[in-house]
Amino acid sequence: MSRPLHRGGGRFSPNSHGIWDDDSQMKDKLEKEDVDRKSPNADQTYLSIRQPFRFLLTDNSSSKHGLMENGFVSDPFSPGVLRNRHKRTLLLLRLSLVVIVILALTGSFWWTISITTSSRGQVYRGYRRLQQQLVSDLVDVGKLSLGSTRLKDLEYCSPESENYVPCFNVSENLALGISTGDEYDRHCGPSSRQSCLVLPPVNYKIPLRWPWGRDLIWVANINITAQEVRSSGSLTKRMMMYDEDQISFRSASPGYDDMEDYAHQIAEMVGLRNESNFIQSGVRTILDIGCGYGNLGAHLFSYELLTMCIANYEASGSQVQLTLERGLPAMISSFTSKQLPYPSLSFDMIHCAGCGIDWDQKDGILLVEVDRVLRPGGYFVWTSQLTSSQQYLRKKENQKEWNFVHGFAKNLCWDMLSQQVDTVVWKKTSKKNCYSTRKSGSGPSLCNRGRDVESPYYRPLQGCIGGTQSRRWIPIAERTKWPARTRLNSNELAIHGLNSDDFAEDTLNWNSAVRDYWSLLSPLIFSDHPKRPGDEDPSPPFNMVRNVLDMNAHFGGFNAALLEAKKSVWVMNVIPTTGNNHLPLILDRGFVGVLHDWCEAFPTYPRTYDLVHGDGLLSLEFGEKRRCEMLDVFIEMDRILRPEGWVILRDTATLIEPARTLTTLLKWDARVVEVDNNSDERLLICQKAFVKRPAM
Repeated sequence: MSRPLHRGGGRFSPNSHGIWDDDSQMKDKLEKEDVDRKSPNADQTYLSIRQPFRFLLTDNSSSKHGLMENGFVSDPFSPGVLRNRHKRTLLLLRLSLVVIVILALTGSFWWTISITTSSRGQVYRGYRRLQQQLVSDLVDVGKLSLGSTRLKDLEYCSPESENYVPCFNVSENLALGISTGDEYDRHCGPSSRQSCLVLPPVNYKIPLRWPWGRDLIWVANINITAQEVRSSGSLTKRMMMYDEDQISFRSASPGYDDMEDYAHQIAEMVGLRNESNFIQSGVRTILDIGCGYGNLGAHLFSYELLTMCIANYEASGSQVQLTLERGLPAMISSFTSKQLPYPSLSFDMIHCAGCGIDWDQKDGILLVEVDRVLRPGGYFVWTSQLTSSQQYLRKKENQKEWNFVHGFAKNLCWDMLSQQVDTVVWKKTSKKNCYSTRKSGSGPSLCNRGRDVESPYYRPLQGCIGGTQSRRWIPIAERTKWPARTRLNSNELAIHGLNSDDFAEDTLNWNSAVRDYWSLLSPLIFSDHPKRPGDEDPSPPFNMVRNVLDMNAHFGGFNAALLEAKKSVWVMNVIPTTGNNHLPLILDRGFVGVLHDWCEAFPTYPRTYDLVHGDGLLSLEFGEKRRCEMLDVFIEMDRILRPEGWVILRDTATLIEPARTLTTLLKWDARVVEVDNNSDERLLICQKAFVKRPAM
């Protein structure tokens, strides 16, 4: 701590004038006696000390030390005399400066003439380098000044941005001429970045703890109207009740067993007794296209089945936003023109119930994409009026669409297992030789190695069958069953280039890290002691944290450690495009995840995650090469984090410190924790404040 500055050396008293004068007279007397004792030149030395510029002045300018008209002795240090001397001194300094400059220019001129032609080139190049460096430095200074201004000007977004999702601006895409369904696709650019903080709606409420929040949500938290609820599909409508300030889902209520019956029907069509046998048949992860507010995923969650909902961006009444508000896995995704951001052979089942996709369009290329992400032996479930209603099939265009899908599925080597009412179930082949037994030209060709990219990132849709070149081509019935799948055996690890020792060490480290996180954050969140002051202690698994966004998931160790600790949460495992791609490994462990570039906005709505985690993310994105600003990433984290949500970042101290500074701009409560006394790593633990917009 700095010491206080002491101004002056003592105190001044109004009654001390006499003492001050006596001291002055005594000082003059002693000085005079001292001068007298010295050589005759001592007088000049004394004057040079008391008046350093005395020798520059004329005799007229100096005082004669005689009596003036008023009877007082003239003061050589009077203001008028000093002012005149000061002017003359400045004039002399200016003249001296001019002489010095002339001499310097003259010397520089003769030195320039004396150098050789080659040395002139070297000097010129050196001068150019200095110029370039100066320009670069000025640019950096400009960026810093702009950044500083931006930091100061960080404000709250307008109310129109309460549900805004960057990169999904349908009206802007239409204005750019993007149409035929592609306007709903993701189009990111510099203009899509936000430089303000998104506030929640005026009447926003903290979601209920899990699992209550799965079946009851606050209307004010999402952008939906009663009309949109009433106009939803018949099955969805029967399972939702719209009240004045809340929406309740009847999936867990007595007497409302529509979804249970539907899931039971699918299990029977697959050849199982009921949905509780899905795990034993090799089904763990399900991709639900057009999920209808996540009802299927909510029902299957209790059977340890993980269902990822995907749907187009919707400005109002969004399936994805409502599903995430329930605490269930979901993300905005459309594959009308681009491949999904998942590796090949990622899901055990793909479900589409009234998803609104015309599977016969673009020569069946959308079915080819479904085949790419479906594992060998996996199931495609399609529920539609097109499959059963004779009245519906009377129209020629409907009959044509059904015939196309039925025939195209056969050419993809899908076996139609069963058809009941309006639901059809196909099973993807487990044997690669099926493709070689097809009639020539009867279906899509196999992708060669150049086109069969295992983990595409929003690449254009491919018309060839992908995944056949992958070493991960393993039928779901032959895979390790859940939950043992999380640990993977040595043969499965070898496919991903890992050995058992490294994998075991990673597991131990993450188990220890999760225990540390709990000790730091308890009793504020999680199932150990999730309460606010004054609340009763709820029993597990009644969590305040329902979902986690892991921004740099590595091998998925954080996800596995949470499950090992019996925490009832699901994790969106994100693999940055700038790092090593371990997403196939994560999905093979029975988790869900996605590739993403963190210099762009994540495809989700505001306020959708309870906990955001990043281990080594700052080093990866901002350690050596910076493609974007750290502030942009933190603003995006603030957008997707719900009020009172948590952030845990683990990284080096040199990166945690500037990150800690940014948290003050975001109005987060934050603290830095040392990981180990002998380590340079730090933990940055933050909580987002619940800031309400004033009512209009």
